[in-house]
Amino acid sequence: MKRIFLGFFVLIFLIFTPEVFAQSFEEIEQKSVVIMIDIDGNVKVIHELRNSKDPKQLTFVEGNVSNVKFVKLGIEELVPEADGVKSIVILPNQGGFYVTYDLKDGLYEKNNLWTWNFLYLESTSFILPEEVDLLFVNERPVFLNEQKGITCHGCQMLLEYSLNESKIYENVKWEEQEFLLEIRSQSGIEQLIFDQPSKSITFDTKGENRFVTTIIPLELLWEPYTVFLNEEEIPSRQHINNGTHVWLIINPDESGQVNIIGTTVVPEFPIIAPLAIGFLMILVLPFMKKFSLH
Repeated sequence: MKRIFLGFFVLIFLIFTPEVFAQSFEEIEQKSVVIMIDIDGNVKVIHELRNSKDPKQLTFVEGNVSNVKFVKLGIEELVPEADGVKSIVILPNQGGFYVTYDLKDGLYEKNNLWTWNFLYLESTSFILPEEVDLLFVNERPVFLNEQKGITCHGCQMLLEYSLNESKIYENVKWEEQEFLLEIRSQSGIEQLIFDQPSKSITFDTKGENRFVTTIIPLELLWEPYTVFLNEEEIPSRQHINNGTHVWLIINPDESGQVNIIGTTVVPEFPIIAPLAIGFLMILVLPFMKKFSLH
């Protein structure tokens, strides 16, 4: 016990001894880096360090560091003097232990969208609030499903996610068939219409630069899709296709009418049709060769 706290004391001494700042240390090898984010946007960073035979440096994740603790063999040691620094020096032969701290000024929230322009060269795992099931990494959608987070290798990314999105479910009926259409939006949508002849889904959205996610059954409207806002074509983010549904994400820069146009629509060209046609061609092709005049 005393040996552990003595190691911490010497480490603190090294952090704040002026001669140490003039030296250059290699980065310590890390077993893992975990970032935990709660629903209010509070961030906690956990570094699991490997033992080193030489003094090494631990660089913190960029931001306002506070509540720094060393954790070894279940014992926590608070180091208030390390608050606000960008790195610390780790003494040799400390064994494996953890460094934890709270971090501010990295993740920020605007218009219900949480954003972090993250850069840390170690592989880093992000544990997100359980309410988050869809996020964006460098503007690409990631559907978490039952996972708790993601891992970023050699990590430089733009992380974005939103909470408390409104979810609108609409049962779209066509003849004797019924399809569930879901739309997620930070500001809500109005006047949802599915039009079979024009192969389109139309709704009104409010607000600027707000994510709108439309979850489309493929049996209802087949991809690829073209998206218009107030009759002008706009880009849609890369979507997720799980075989039965497509998550189509847009980020309108103004309020207005959104029109999503697909390629085929039920019952015009059922989803099973391409498979049936391909199977039929396989059966017919040998007979075509057999009766060929050549």
